Amino acid sequence: MSFMAETGSGHIVMMDGAPEGGGQNLAPRPMEVVLAGTGGCTAYDVVLILRKSGQDIRGCEVTLTSERAEKDPKVFTKINFHFVVTGRGLKANLVERAIKLSHEKYCSASIMLEKTAEMTHSFEIVED
Repeated sequence: MSFMAETGSGHIVMMDGAPEGGGQNLAPRPMEVVLAGTGGCTAYDVVLILRKSGQDIRGCEVTLTSERAEKDPKVFTKINFHFVVTGRGLKANLVERAIKLSHEKYCSASIMLEKTAEMTHSFEIVED
């Protein structure tokens, strides 16, 4: 139940199933990879948008928590994105705007997942 995927950019991603399903727990589950990719997609957007807004951003972490349907297909039904944005003199309204733009316009992954999941967002700013 271990799988290797080669991406379009030539990188390898390993995935595995849960032990009770025949996997060996050596890598993330495919749906975990979907969620991680979505977090990376939106964090990338937020950093770019804040840089273009002239903000002195030093870091961006996003933690996703989710719920899935109980029956197959076990799609995501709720996803919360919590951002911790680090920088100097960051303006809360610009951070909020960057998150909103990512989720409404730029992040293809979260826009796709929004078809089945209720999305919520929160953030905090840490002065560096």
